Formats: sequence, structure tokens, C-alpha cells
Amino acid sequence: MSDVVLVETADRVATVRLNRPDKLNALNRATWESLAEVMARLDRDDDIGCVVLTGAGDRAFSPGADIAEFATERADVAKATAYGETMHATMGTIAACRHPTLAAIKGVCVGGGLEIALMCDMRICGISSRFGVPINRLGLVMAYPEIEALIRLTGESVALEILFEARIFGAEEALEKRLVNRIVADDKVEAESYAAARRIADGAPLVNRWHKKFARRLAEGRPLTPEEAAEGFACFATEDYRAGRDAFLAKAKPVFKGR
Repeated sequence: MSDVVLVETADRVATVRLNRPDKLNALNRATWESLAEVMARLDRDDDIGCVVLTGAGDRAFSPGADIAEFATERADVAKATAYGETMHATMGTIAACRHPTLAAIKGVCVGGGLEIALMCDMRICGISSRFGVPINRLGLVMAYPEIEALIRLTGESVALEILFEARIFGAEEALEKRLVNRIVADDKVEAESYAAARRIADGAPLVNRWHKKFARRLAEGRPLTPEEAAEGFACFATEDYRAGRDAFLAKAKPVFKGR
């Protein structure tokens, strides 16, 4: 695995760090490929309770694509299509991760960087963070999967405002547009993000995965099948339910095993 993406795990919280600080964590092909590999591996790990995605250094989560690659990696439609397939596959692994995911955002979060953050379940940013998708200035299009994620969070009109005007805007406006869940002081981003991640990881992992699955399924808008509706009661057959119930009655902290 390339060192453009770093992974470490502690107390059931995995940290995935974009690691090109000299380029403000700009996204090149190696980054996309490595990030997909990492997320797929973490998805299979039953010992993970939450995944935090962030960028190396304090200046940027990511400013988006590494434009220096465009002349070779996206020189024509065929090459751009192949590159896009790599990007979309990577974003798909983030969106499909069964564990809760949280983007810890410091500094610039623009273009493809914002698209990665949009694939996460939650986003916490610093007060001086900056957001935007100025790709129409490059003659580029945001593809269907990313526009879908943007619309899901902001609504169609606001999503089109972001794409049409191509402005870079601040954290307060990002919160108003529902791009982030909360804003904290710049030097508190990691502390608040990991505090949230630990709260998530302290919960029953099967329940967190079920809630994520249910939320995604309800967003499809189709009526639930009887089998899907019944899954809402499957938790009562788990060891974690019994552990949580018994710990509550004993006024103790539950120990969940994901079973």
C-alpha cells in the first residue's frame, strides 16, 4: 500500500489520513487507488467501530484533484473515463462502508476533497475551513454519484448554487448549507472528531451498522418489504442486546462484541 494514505487504529477507531502534505493532500491516482484499498479492508474488519477520514497537516483536508496529472491521466475522453471509474469506485467504497464514517476537516476542503467528505456519514470542521466545488472554472463536470450526494445533503437548488457560482465559502455557510454537522475551533477539530468517534464506537456495532443500512434504504423511497421491516427487531436476538440490557440494569458500562 502506498504511503499517500496512512491508516492507524486505536480503541476500535480507525484513522485514514490523506498524506500528501506538500501538495495540501491533492488527490492523484495513487491516492484514489490506495484509499479504495484501505476502505475495503476496513469494511471487512469486525473490530472497527468508526472510521475517521482526515488530511495530513493543518492547512487542508484536500483541495481536490492534482491538476499536474491532467495532461497525462485525463488527456482525452477515454483516459478521463478510466480515471473517473477509479474515482467513483473509491467513493463507492467510502459510501458503502458498513461502519460509521466521519470526516475531520481542517483547512481547505474543495472539489474532490469535498466529494470524499460528502461520502462520509458525518463531517466536523474547523472555523477557518473553506469549501466549494469550482470545477466549472476548469471545464469539468461533477459526475452523477457525487452530485447525488451533494443534493442529498443540501437540496437541489443549493447544490446547483454551489456548482454554478463555484465560490469558495466558509465554515458558517457550509453549516447553513448542511455540508457539515458542526464547527469547532481550528485547534479542536481532532479532539472533537475523536470524541465523537469514540462515542460512536462505544455503541453496539451491529446497531450502528443497522442504523446506517436503514437510513440508506429509506432514502431509496421504495416501500419496505415485510422481511426488511422485520429486520428492525433482529437486534433482540443478539448478544449485544443482552449485554446492553444487563449493563443498564447493573448501572455498568456495556461491553459489546458485535454478536
